[in-house]
This record gives sequence, C-alpha cells and structure tokens, in this order.
Amino acid sequence: MARSILLCAVLCGALILVSTSLGADSREREPAPRFHAVTTSGEKFNNETIKGKVVLLEFWTTWCPQCFADAPTVDKLGKEFEDRGLILLAIDVGESKKKVKKFLELNPRACRIVFMEDTNLAAMYQANVYPIYVVIDREGNIVATRRGSVGERGLRRMLADAGLRSPDDDDS
Repeated sequence: MARSILLCAVLCGALILVSTSLGADSREREPAPRFHAVTTSGEKFNNETIKGKVVLLEFWTTWCPQCFADAPTVDKLGKEFEDRGLILLAIDVGESKKKVKKFLELNPRACRIVFMEDTNLAAMYQANVYPIYVVIDREGNIVATRRGSVGERGLRRMLADAGLRSPDDDDS
C-alpha cells in the first residue's frame, strides 16, 4: 500500500513537472537563432531586419482549436503594438499553402502570415505543439517562450518582458 502511494506521488510529480515545462518554458535573454522568413505578401525578415523591433512569433495550424481561439487576440495585440515597434509573424506549421490559403479566405487574419516552407523558424523552435509563442526583444534576444494558449493577459506579459506595454496594462 505504502509502495503504491509513493509510486503514485512520484508519477503525479513527474506529470506536473512535464505539464509545467510544456505550458511555460522560457529561454530568458538567449540570442535568437539566425533565421529567415518570407510572408505571404513577400516581405522578408531575418535577424538584421528586425533589429530595434520587438518580434512576436506565433506558431499555429489550421486544425488547432486553441490557435483558432487565440487568433483574434493575437491579431488585436499585433495592431495595438504595431506603432510601438512590434512585428508579428504567424507561422503556419506543416500544412500545404493551398490548405492554409483556403482556411484564411474563410478566417482572415490581420497579421503577417508565413508558410513553413518559407522559413526555418519552425525547426529552430521545435514547433510540434500548438500554439507556440516566442517574443524577441529589440536587441535580438529571446525573452519569452510559451507552448500552449496563454490568453491575452499572458501575451501582454510576454510583450512587457520585451519592453512593450500598453498604457492600459496593469502591473499584475
């Protein structure tokens, strides 16, 4: 009996540790890896072109319900912080351009879209769980990485870590 309780406690602890690391991993102030990305409109981004800007990378798929639910918030924050130097790149992972284009016709986004074959970012950030959010600061360092939906408040905190704050944001 005592042995099974101990085993259960160890397994529960391991599950909590794994789920915590999946939900909120952070690579604080690591330099962002060298990357390239081309948006659907032909804009080109790399480490040089983002200097002095804050970058929010969103890795998503058309079949991900959390990605779909987060899209309006992500787009809203992208617009809100655009004039303060935010570049928002939404990288679709593992789907054909045709499928994504069709999805976007029915569910338009108000941000820059990047197809996986037009960037090396998905491999660099091991994009295999969705959504994934990465924030790169003005100096080119990763300040926050989150796997899974974090909601508006969580995204605002991530952007604040890079120095972007809205006058309406509270300090909580």
